[in-house]
Amino acid sequence: MDTLSSLADGFAVALTWQNLALALIGCFLGTIIGALPGLGPSNGVAILIPLAFTLGLPATPALILLTSVYYGAMYGGRISSILLNIPGDEPAVMTTLDGYPMALKGQAGVALTISGIASFVGSFAATWGLAILAPQLVKMALLFGPAEYFALYVLAFATLGGIASRNQAKAAFAAALGLGIAMIGVDGQTGVPRLTFGEVHLYDGIDFLVAIVGLFALSEVFIFIENRGKDDLPEHHKSKVDFGPLLPSLSVLRLTAWPIVRSTVVGFLAGVLPGAGASLGSFFAYGLEKTINDKDKTFGAGDPRGVAAPEAGNNAAAGGALVPMLALGVPGSGTTAVLLAMLLALNITPGPLLFTNNPDVVWGLIAALFISNIMLLLLNIPMVGLFVRVLLIPTKYLMPAVAMISFVGIYGISGSTFDLLVMIIFGVLGWVLRKLNVPLVPVIMGVLLGNQMEVNLRRAMTISDGEWSTLFASPLSIALWALAIAGFLLPIAVSRFFRKPAIPRNVVADEIAAGD
Repeated sequence: MDTLSSLADGFAVALTWQNLALALIGCFLGTIIGALPGLGPSNGVAILIPLAFTLGLPATPALILLTSVYYGAMYGGRISSILLNIPGDEPAVMTTLDGYPMALKGQAGVALTISGIASFVGSFAATWGLAILAPQLVKMALLFGPAEYFALYVLAFATLGGIASRNQAKAAFAAALGLGIAMIGVDGQTGVPRLTFGEVHLYDGIDFLVAIVGLFALSEVFIFIENRGKDDLPEHHKSKVDFGPLLPSLSVLRLTAWPIVRSTVVGFLAGVLPGAGASLGSFFAYGLEKTINDKDKTFGAGDPRGVAAPEAGNNAAAGGALVPMLALGVPGSGTTAVLLAMLLALNITPGPLLFTNNPDVVWGLIAALFISNIMLLLLNIPMVGLFVRVLLIPTKYLMPAVAMISFVGIYGISGSTFDLLVMIIFGVLGWVLRKLNVPLVPVIMGVLLGNQMEVNLRRAMTISDGEWSTLFASPLSIALWALAIAGFLLPIAVSRFFRKPAIPRNVVADEIAAGD
């Protein structure tokens, strides 16, 4: 009953004209961002963070806007996957396996509708899971001491690579780089400057919002400049896919019902794991359904269940990833790491006390997610043709807008030209890391969690008078360390069975032009 009462209070917060308008705008923009190959939810949220600050939005409206963009981008990623065989982001990779073959058979409309319904069910159920599970996890979090929190942070970093990672060593390097960046500034315990090189502006450390916008948004601009606009698909490709009927038959809906239910459960559990995220939910959901149902070898040839499963899985994982972020202060995915930065910038600390100190923020957010899911379902099915037309917009018009929002937004937040220079440096760093196929999310999580990780390690050492065994003294910390080791080593062994490399946009365009 406490949950329902709190949720009712949350709806009182969410059902204001401002918050409803922001949710609708976020859903619309998120779907567009998700439909554009290469951007994805992390970039979309990072790009709009400066805009939220520039508009002077309070904490709850700002989070409603950005989480609506997050959910919308997870919906939108299926559009380019099904129509162009180009995943909008990594979780949508599995949707291409059966979505694009359905489109080639004249069933693009049915595939888009099935994916929209599956996305709605996965997200809606995951939001209920968030409302029910997060308060219970808060109670469990009261059992955590400094040693347990340190082990939890290690678990988050160890599972960052996940099954979707191409190289666990690169993920570990990226995490170490992020932790190194987090050390910049004056040591809070000793007062000694670290890694500042005499630059006074660095005494307060690196602003994580500057780092996020540089690594995600500006690096995307630099990639575009390097390609000189060659990532735009030729016009004739858009006319190759026949939409066909929009509504699936009852037999198809019955066929996909149980796969959607199973995939929602799998995806939500994957999302709750710190660092796993939507990619793991999508891959496991598709793999489970293929194991159960692919007796006639129809998966990969346009089976509707192969569209429904990964879409329900990745959207459920998106909601599940919010659980550890809100309850423990540990991001469950790359996008929730960006949202965590937003909360910290608003002087709101996620974790066990969030539900006590800021109930209006957390329950207003959860209520708004229910509303956003309904909005997305109503937007995505009847207006899918409009979102498809977004794919016709040349990237050369989109990237200048991204750059403008980044510079104006960051300057509006800090009023410092030094921060703009730091943002450019991080943009170049993000471009270099992407060229080397080094993931960016571990860098961001290192910047975000590095200070708290260090603080908890020091507290544990102080309490135990320097005895390192205190890090492994409790059953809970031992369990977390075991999960961290398994989370780092297991993907190395099984990733080749689940990984499908994303196809670069220009490569697909060349294949299409060649008649493949």
